Parts: sequence; C-alpha cells; structure tokens
Amino acid sequence: MNLAQTFKHGMVYPSIPSVSPVIFVVDDDLSVRESLEQLIRSEGWQPETFQSAREFLTRPRPLVPSCLIVDLALPDLNGLELQKIIAQERAEMPIIFISGCGDIPTTVRAMKAGAVDFLVKPFGNDVLLRAIREGLDRSRVALDHEVELGDLRHCYRSLSPRERQVMALVVSGLLNKQVGGELGISEITVKAHRGQVMRKMKANSLADLVRMAASLRPARQTIHLA
Repeated sequence: MNLAQTFKHGMVYPSIPSVSPVIFVVDDDLSVRESLEQLIRSEGWQPETFQSAREFLTRPRPLVPSCLIVDLALPDLNGLELQKIIAQERAEMPIIFISGCGDIPTTVRAMKAGAVDFLVKPFGNDVLLRAIREGLDRSRVALDHEVELGDLRHCYRSLSPRERQVMALVVSGLLNKQVGGELGISEITVKAHRGQVMRKMKANSLADLVRMAASLRPARQTIHLA
C-alpha cells in the first residue's frame, strides 16, 4: 500500500470526537514535538504528534477545525511531498511548514501550493501561534463549506431524474416554454417540476438555484446536473 492509498484508507474511519481544534505536528525530532505539544495544549487546543509522514497519513480525518505543522525534512518523505498528497486527498487541511534551513525557492513552492506559512527554526511562539490561528480560520471556513455542500448534495439526490433535467435546463437560462420544448413536455408540467425542484432544493429564488447548481457542478463529478 503506497502513501496515497494509506491516506485514503485512513479517511474511511470515523473521526475521533473532540471539543477543541486539533493541531497536528509531524517532526522526527522528539524535543520539537514535545515543545510544540506543550505550547499547543497551553492555548486550549488538542495536539497530536507524529514522527513520520506515514504515521500521520494513517490518522483518520477529524471533522473539527484542524491544522498541520510539518517539518520540511522527514525520514520517509519531505514536507513538500506530504503537501502534494494532502492537496489530493484533504485539500482543506491548512499546513504550516517549519524548517531548520529554509531557502527562497522551497519557501515559494510551499506558499504557492497553499501553505499558511513557512517558519525557519528558531522562531518565536507568537509567530507560530499567529500562523496556527490563521490556519484554524481557514479550516473553519472549509468545514462550513463542506457542510453546506453536503446538504446541497442531499437535496439534489432527492430530485427525480426528470426534476434534475428540468433543473439543469432552468439554471442554464431557458424559459419554461423552452424547457418544455427540449424535454417534449408541456409548459404546465415544466412549472410543476420546477416548483418541486425549488421546494426540494430549498431555493428561495432562481438566483439561489443557479448558485446551488454552480456549487454542485465542480464536486469531482459525483453529481451530474444533466
């Protein structure tokens, strides 16, 4: 099983309940892990430490705000490689890099790939805490979006095949008469289906429905609007 498969395997298990944000630390230096664990706990967050990327990747995904602090140099793969895997399988996970010897090209690569910050050891606690808070803010936004998208998917699955066809044509800008012509049904029937779509999708207006369709469309093709 490769690292990406290990990560996918870890995500199928239920998350460990937590009433506070989880801050993950991946560093092969025990002293660094212990120091960061103490700092994180002092802020009221829940620390979880790992000495390798492989160990971290087996950890089930938490459904609470979280952030990852990772050393650039790890025994099994470097932090940038870990960042690539996370971007594929857990894109909402904010990452803070720490390194004993950062260089400009590496820092640029990490930041362009979405890292919250790149800190060179030694760094002040206040600098790290500020980065963690920013990461948690990003995580909360991502989780809120995920909950909203999950609700939209649930509503969309409640639509009949015909209602999905009507929704796709309506949000594309066609009038009821044009939708009826496309589907070979009467305008009255289109209005009835359209009303059901609005009710089931909990849309208050056509603009709402268009926004919902736009949110559903890029969801990795798990939902088809046509």
